[in-house]
Amino acid sequence: MPPPLDHQSVLPTESLDLLSLQPGQTYADATAGLGGHAAMAAERVGPSGTIILSDLDASMLERATARVKEAQPGIRVEAIQGSFAGLPAAMVDRGLVADAVLADLGFASPQVDDPGRGFSFKHDGPLDMRLDPTSGTSAAELLATASEAEIAEILWTFGEERGSRRIARKVVASREAQPITTTRALADLVRSCTSGGGIDPATRTFQALRIAVNDELGALSALLGAISAQAESKTIGNAPARDGGGWSEATGSRWLAQGARVAIISFHSLEDRMVKRAFNALADAGAARRLTRKPIVPGEAEMATNRRARSARLRAIELTPITDPSKEGGQPR
Repeated sequence: MPPPLDHQSVLPTESLDLLSLQPGQTYADATAGLGGHAAMAAERVGPSGTIILSDLDASMLERATARVKEAQPGIRVEAIQGSFAGLPAAMVDRGLVADAVLADLGFASPQVDDPGRGFSFKHDGPLDMRLDPTSGTSAAELLATASEAEIAEILWTFGEERGSRRIARKVVASREAQPITTTRALADLVRSCTSGGGIDPATRTFQALRIAVNDELGALSALLGAISAQAESKTIGNAPARDGGGWSEATGSRWLAQGARVAIISFHSLEDRMVKRAFNALADAGAARRLTRKPIVPGEAEMATNRRARSARLRAIELTPITDPSKEGGQPR
């Protein structure tokens, strides 16, 4: 199934150049979406390479798989449905080790533009917001059951919404008369009690609820933790280190190759701050090398043709190769 023509991957050349893919390597796309980045990666690793696709949305995963196979016929594709928080464990289970990983934390255009998914306040639709619409709690259910204090905390923590308490108070008062079940109802409620400061007043509330519904920051924290544990591991190849190191203390197995490169594209300050701190900590500890001193941002040309790219921030690191003390001189393996 071909992707819609209006969907454009963000920072495609910049991110793939940083990953420096070579023929025959394994590339893992933690947020496959419609497969734009992965299709480019497939062309670089060639038919002898492997593409690993991960996405919570089964429909996106199917479309990404088709796009990659079309870009590079005969290439091995491993499709893994689920949150990227579970990608490292899933790769270990399948015996997959990546030379490069990309996580684009944005959303595919069909997800945002489909009124039935409830991500956008620009079209009226059910207030859902789940990346996997078959499981979990929808935004409407969250607003129907959370306390006023919990709603305010979500809006402030994940949306940095200054009117979080006013909005939460209005939500609780309104739901007693009628449940808030549509995107238009929520957007109108927010607009009635706060201003946006140059953006639509509903923007931060929708962002906050989407993050909460999908536990986006929790998933990012888990992925960064797995990357950090792998970077700091003394595991050689797929054998457990003597001290039980590795991405998982339980297995010590590797899912990132020696010297693997990892790139993450974030779209708001909460995400970028987490990525920056994690990558800087690894670099300062000597476990990784910074490939970006400052985040790479889209150029004017890209922003002119892809408005959703305007807030993108790209950061990347290269894991420091592990030395094998059994080898004379401690040469990297």
